[in-house]
Amino acid sequence: MKARMISLRTAGLGLVVALQALSVTVALAPAAEAGAIERACRQSDRSAANPSLCRCIQKVANVKLTTAERKTVSKWFADPHQAQVTRQSDSSRDARLWERYKLFGDSAAKTCS
Repeated sequence: MKARMISLRTAGLGLVVALQALSVTVALAPAAEAGAIERACRQSDRSAANPSLCRCIQKVANVKLTTAERKTVSKWFADPHQAQVTRQSDSSRDARLWERYKLFGDSAAKTCS
């Protein structure tokens, strides 16, 4: 009987730990699911940056930009000067990124306004 009580306690403790882990996972899910641009948008100090707008911008980015481009562009929220460095660069890769970024920006402005 004592062994059975110990195993029930162990099972109960395991269930409590599993439920706590599940609740933490559920609580963190929206942030974890957010893309790089949405996270950067939410963390920015811009007054217009609200969760709904940031989510919309991310959805447009998912269609208009590659994963690598989204990662690069997301960094521009914290350091806008890097966008200008890209815009003024002589690199053909940067020129392509800038063109795609402008198309993304136009699309986001129309879709998310």
